[in-house]
Amino acid sequence: MYRGLPDSPDFSKIRRVLVVKLRHHGDVLLASPVFSVLKKHAPHLEIDALVYSDTREMLVRHPAISKVHTVGRDWRSLSAPARLGREWGLLSSLRSREFDLLVHLTEHPRGAWLARLLGCRFSIAPRYQSRSRFWKKSFSHLFSLPLNANRHMAEWNLDALRRLGLHPAPDERRLTLVPGEEADTQVAGLLADAGISGTDFVHLHPASRWSFKCWPARQTAQLIDLLGQRGERVVITGAPSSEERELVDEILSLCTTFPVDLSGKLSLSALAALAARAKLFVGMDSAPMHIAAAMGTPIVALFGPSGDKEWGPWMVPHRVIASREHPCRPCGRDGCGGGKVSDCLETLTSLEVLAAAESLIA
Repeated sequence: MYRGLPDSPDFSKIRRVLVVKLRHHGDVLLASPVFSVLKKHAPHLEIDALVYSDTREMLVRHPAISKVHTVGRDWRSLSAPARLGREWGLLSSLRSREFDLLVHLTEHPRGAWLARLLGCRFSIAPRYQSRSRFWKKSFSHLFSLPLNANRHMAEWNLDALRRLGLHPAPDERRLTLVPGEEADTQVAGLLADAGISGTDFVHLHPASRWSFKCWPARQTAQLIDLLGQRGERVVITGAPSSEERELVDEILSLCTTFPVDLSGKLSLSALAALAARAKLFVGMDSAPMHIAAAMGTPIVALFGPSGDKEWGPWMVPHRVIASREHPCRPCGRDGCGGGKVSDCLETLTSLEVLAAAESLIA
């Protein structure tokens, strides 16, 4: 629905839009409804995205996106001439698109520079009171941030469009992620090799980019065994990093049953294809949890220091497991006292998680 303010742009006169989300994988995926809503309300638009190169897979097959531009996280480590060359190449590519509207969804300073250098007629970014005059004067519009931590990040992103007069209906706010035929074929083959057909398995992803968000290996192994005793097949996944491989190996060493181990074998697209086939996803506050939500899979999500109101599973059946014994959560700290271990996760039991899983499977 369009209910513009006096200074809202006339979308019928806008041709191209650039949406900038320079954050991690889950953050980028939670911005996917922005593209869907823009295209739904103004089908004539060409909508591009600018993200970090390693997160490109989150958006590359989004049906509303015309082109995905990328920034390399490693550009900072390049020599000055090499980095200047990359930056100039990106700026030239963006300028050639002649964007009419820039939608910047983070506090990254690149957005302010792009708003000025690209010459967009309209540009919008979050209103940070602490930011300098340069930031505030770089954009034609600023959208207000939530006053508390109870607003989901997906809605937070869509607030940029609300400020411009576009108000999405509830069914337009879902996450969008398209794994692709190649990923789906790969996953189907891996599951067939493991003797799994259809959706008769539970997808467990026990790791997170940050160790202080992870559940202990002992409880995770107990959950796998309890699910196995219930007759459920469990497929465990993890990133190819040494830290996640170490965690998965520890979990498997403690199991008495035998989950299917696909850790380190799947791309992000294949991970999405796997989640799409699962009857249930169990995991931490992590990008794979948001990927499962994008695929419409029911979710059991374990939360510790991070806020489930902001970052919980979005628009899918779910259960959030969080400690009631720690009123300090969500604290946003990297473990208690900065020690990388979160007591509020350590105390969660496998029986609690099993009960939540059973309620969703039933």
